Amino acid sequence: MKKNLWLLMALFSASTQAATLAVADNIQLLAVDGKEVKSQGWRAVDSVELSEGKHQVVVRFDGEVKRGSKSTIYTTRPYLFEIDLANTNAEIILPRLTTESQAKAFFERGAQWQLAMADGSVKPLVVTELQGEGFAAYSDIEALINAYNSANGIVVEKGNAIDLQQVAVNVDNKTGKVEITGDALIQLKMWYTKASKEDKKAFKIWMAEKDFN
Repeated sequence: MKKNLWLLMALFSASTQAATLAVADNIQLLAVDGKEVKSQGWRAVDSVELSEGKHQVVVRFDGEVKRGSKSTIYTTRPYLFEIDLANTNAEIILPRLTTESQAKAFFERGAQWQLAMADGSVKPLVVTELQGEGFAAYSDIEALINAYNSANGIVVEKGNAIDLQQVAVNVDNKTGKVEITGDALIQLKMWYTKASKEDKKAFKIWMAEKDFN
């Protein structure tokens, strides 16, 4: 843990309802709530201030490891997960990985990402490894996240990630009957996230032509 960082976070949290989310060494913070986290000059951003509630976070391992007697940089695909913060500072952590073979084995068998809380407790994170297509699949992280969210019925509102399918769709496990619940606005948002670009364009044109007054 970064002791100085924890001290600063503790002092900061005493005067605000927000929390600070940090990442450990060799973990790169790529995006929060669908927005890319851009480095400040040559210095990567290793912490962000977040409001209370659920947040969608994307990170990757990007660190120096040993390949025999030489050093090399090992970089993984992006990993996406949700973090529910309740005014508690936290840090995303991984076990210490020192060699390339060790890192490969760890991520190939399913990396165990964890969240270390300010009170000393550690929680496992349920992660999704984002899969891109093509040579520059991961150059536009926001587009990659948007595609994932659209496919899974997830939107980010006021800094909080909302799974619209969980809110609006109820499946009877016995009969298999699907019931759409929730208010009309939630239902509209869910179907809009699943629409293609052409469907969204057509819908906007339809909305513009209608007079709902």
